[in-house]
Amino acid sequence: MPDDVSLFVSPLMIALLGLPFAGFVALMNANRSTAGKLAILLTGLGLMGSVLLAAGMPEQPLTLRSDWATISGVSFGLSFRLDALSGLMLVLVHFVALLVQIYSLSYLHDEPKLARYFAYLQLFVGAMLGIVLAGNLLVMYAFWELVGLASYLLIGFYTERPAASQAAKKAFLMNRVGDIGFLLGIFLTYYYFDTLEFSALTTDNLPATLPTAIGLCLFMGCVGKSAQFPLLTWLPDAMEGPTPVSALLHAATMVAAGIFLLARIHPLLSPDALVVIALVGTMTTIWGGYSAVFQTDIKKVLAFSTVSQLGLMVAGMGTGNVGGAMFHLLTHAFFKAGLFLSAGAVIHAVDTQDMRQMGGLRKMIPVTFIAYSICVAALAGLPFFSGFLSKEAILGGAVHWAHEQTSGLAYLVPVLLIGSSGLTALYMVRQWRMIFFGDYRSDSGPLAHVHEPDWLMRGPIVLLTGLSLWFWFSLNPFSGHSGWFFKLIPVAEEAGIWWLATLSIALVLAGGWIGFRMREPNRLRSYVRLSLEYGFLDTIYQYVIINPFHRLALLLNRADQRVIDGVVNGAGVTTVVLAQLTHVVDRFGVDGIVNGAAWVAGQFGRLTRSIQNGRVQSYITAAVVGLLALLWWLL
Repeated sequence: MPDDVSLFVSPLMIALLGLPFAGFVALMNANRSTAGKLAILLTGLGLMGSVLLAAGMPEQPLTLRSDWATISGVSFGLSFRLDALSGLMLVLVHFVALLVQIYSLSYLHDEPKLARYFAYLQLFVGAMLGIVLAGNLLVMYAFWELVGLASYLLIGFYTERPAASQAAKKAFLMNRVGDIGFLLGIFLTYYYFDTLEFSALTTDNLPATLPTAIGLCLFMGCVGKSAQFPLLTWLPDAMEGPTPVSALLHAATMVAAGIFLLARIHPLLSPDALVVIALVGTMTTIWGGYSAVFQTDIKKVLAFSTVSQLGLMVAGMGTGNVGGAMFHLLTHAFFKAGLFLSAGAVIHAVDTQDMRQMGGLRKMIPVTFIAYSICVAALAGLPFFSGFLSKEAILGGAVHWAHEQTSGLAYLVPVLLIGSSGLTALYMVRQWRMIFFGDYRSDSGPLAHVHEPDWLMRGPIVLLTGLSLWFWFSLNPFSGHSGWFFKLIPVAEEAGIWWLATLSIALVLAGGWIGFRMREPNRLRSYVRLSLEYGFLDTIYQYVIINPFHRLALLLNRADQRVIDGVVNGAGVTTVVLAQLTHVVDRFGVDGIVNGAAWVAGQFGRLTRSIQNGRVQSYITAAVVGLLALLWWLL
């Protein structure tokens, strides 16, 4: 690599990573009125720097490394890596974060803790950039945990709301479960390969047979962070945070960290591990999709759609389609962030998240309606929208993967993934109808008071909506393989499957038709409760994990109080009794003997002293008495 390229790229990488952390420190003590502007300035500078970095990308990956710590002669490095994948993610993270912060200026203009909000956003952006630029698994894990901390602070931002605090704790704890597996995977990787550097963990330097346990342990990090089955119930509850936070953390960046991890460690994944990953992703896609069908909270529907789309990306990774999964991550970031911000505009207009209190809003907020409609079409996978291109890339890869497997059961993966397209259209069109069509059902105020937000909110929505159209990614509206993305991140060219697009479009149209005509069923029916309660996963956790551990804790508490505390208290009482007995013995026994001897000696002394009084008659009397006593004793 030329030295002049390295001299340009290296300081810029360091500056991009350090800028948001400096912003976090500055914003924690900033004035409320200037906090938002400072945050936007810093993120804007970061976006310009990331664009310059991506434009000046070296042909070969660049790694910056320095020794961090040496333990027992083993050196652990602090390394950062820049390649096409990290360059793309740098631009994406900065771009979405900038739009979210601009949107937040208006959406949270009355928030008294605004400076702290923007400080937390800067901390999150810095942690996410650390994951993107990490050059080895150890550095990635450090920033991975920092992302968990930042997400905890943002999800629980409304500390006065018990539900927000509970959601933040739930997200933090469920992510820790996945992170334990991730950490074990890092230990196993170092044990087998004596390195954690991504540059060394390439297909050229790996053995033919990889331990499946390594890949599955590392995959556990993705299961937690990207809300895969069974650790998916934290994501819908995380909607308790501010709506712009939902757009940033749970549509474009945080949940995408698990997909990025899989892209980095893909060479480490054995064929058996890939099969497990494909199955988990497929199950998550269906589970998340069905959980969204009967939800009535506008943000929870979008949250479960995120779970479903993340499952689709993970399934793509499991079928070996790294490029297709990353392509869908990119397109999903735009239309899902657009949906969340549009949902924020709707909530801002009607002051409720319950879709049953909405309806007929298309005439009052037409810009939001058009934006929402385009983003819904992209998410559902209709032609001429970005989601169609990326979904077809994943589905085509899944079909080819199934062709290459020895078991016919492998076709279950593409069949379910294709079916999820119709399911996505069903719940999104249902949501679209409940919000914008029919009669206005809110009791909080008349429809005439509903209005569009200002351009600080509408601007980011319109921009994200425009990026949900197909031509930004490929001139061919029916295939993304001829576009720029697959030139940036090469993939094996897949032969066209003529029936796949036709079947997918037919399922989307059928699902959309059912969703538009669908009416609200009795919420007590079992199939409705199955959707509303996330497939009863939280109930299972309550009975299988939480309640037994709670009873164990109570048992241990009683044992502690009655046995351990009893022993300790008994030992204390015994010690006090023994001390009192010792005091009595010391006072009346030891001290009694000593004092008694002194008293006898004193009495004898006084008697002797009474004799020695200087009187002759006393001496004669004593001598006579002594002589008589001696004679009596002798005789």
